[in-house]
Amino acid sequence: MKQEIKVPAVGESITEATIGSWTKKSGEFVKRNDVLMLLETDKASVEVVAENDGVLTILPGSEAGAVVKIGATVATLDTDAKASAGAAPAAAPEAKKADAPAATPAQAASSGGGANTHLSPAVQRIVTEKNIDTAGMSGSGKDGRLTKGDVLNAEGGKPASAGGAPAAAPAKAAAPQVSAADVMAARGPSKQGEKKIVPMTTIRKRIAEKLKEAQNTSALLTTFNEVDMGKVMDLRAKYKDKFKEKYGLNLGFNGFFVKAAVEALKSFPAVNAWVSGTDIEYHNYFNVGIAVSTEKGLMVPVVKDADTLSLAGIEMAVRDLALKGRDGKITPNDLSGGTFSITNGGVFGSLLSTPILNFPQSAILGLHKIQDRPMAINGKVEIRPMMYVALTYDHRIVDGKEAVSFLVKIKELVEDPERLLLEV
Repeated sequence: MKQEIKVPAVGESITEATIGSWTKKSGEFVKRNDVLMLLETDKASVEVVAENDGVLTILPGSEAGAVVKIGATVATLDTDAKASAGAAPAAAPEAKKADAPAATPAQAASSGGGANTHLSPAVQRIVTEKNIDTAGMSGSGKDGRLTKGDVLNAEGGKPASAGGAPAAAPAKAAAPQVSAADVMAARGPSKQGEKKIVPMTTIRKRIAEKLKEAQNTSALLTTFNEVDMGKVMDLRAKYKDKFKEKYGLNLGFNGFFVKAAVEALKSFPAVNAWVSGTDIEYHNYFNVGIAVSTEKGLMVPVVKDADTLSLAGIEMAVRDLALKGRDGKITPNDLSGGTFSITNGGVFGSLLSTPILNFPQSAILGLHKIQDRPMAINGKVEIRPMMYVALTYDHRIVDGKEAVSFLVKIKELVEDPERLLLEV
């Protein structure tokens, strides 16, 4: 019995997907729950598995890289076929060789042995254009190689005869000065013109579209502040071992900033809203997206209902989403529903940046590298671990006063982590 393998529905409003790769070959016997192919949508990568044992046949037009409609049949599975060694891929037919044209006297001469076997491109061009027979010619270059001067001086000599008989070797001319062309030729072929064109993946195209849409639609503005990370770092150092022992993961900074963001969003609801046509859509829930860099590009999986999670719950949610992104198992549901986003360029060493909105959201918080800096504290200079933070916001809905106050609220909460955790 042959079963059709169709492109599954992978999310609301998604009508097509790209076949990223087939993990099984056409003609190969596969087992139930084996991963057959990886689909790429505009939001995530989705694995398609075999529902039964059988022999896979990939249909024409369903090769890796093909764009297919949701519900389209891309392969069949013959459940009556027995396991075999699997079909070997067909050998590529040997390319038909064109009949080689007869060599010109100059080409024949330049392909001979001796120091004149390898002519520089500049010298070869003159030899070909002037039909000069280089057989028997003595070169004045390194190791007896012919230079431009040698062949130009020989230009007045007898050209190669139709029968290929060599002309008499001219008298050796005085060695001309080495030209710039000779020097460049001696360096070998230039790589300046090398390039590679690779089609954008579906995910990369969607990332590009959303970022450009944010620029074209929103009135973007960024405000900055700095946070003293000393108390958070002390708290982490004090409890990191017990935290890891209990929850099985390291205590990072994400939980502190997500909790701080939630409290700040409660105080400034416009930052948790967005523009919808001529209306403002407010949200009485707090779904915080955390930007994750993967091999396929930037993704922003969402920690749903972050206000209901403890710091440990947030850390575990972020860890699980990051692992799914790394392993290509992020689902469209993981990426949808965000009302506010956080991106951390500090993990790559960024000291300061202006993050771009995750459209249609109205704001995004940018975190950066923690760096020791001299700070004036109570009239004295102290070295403190400082982090610059940035808030990019849509000025159509968020006023400057709100944006600045929101970022100050973040600063105050992170600098006083006990108050943050007690939610007072």
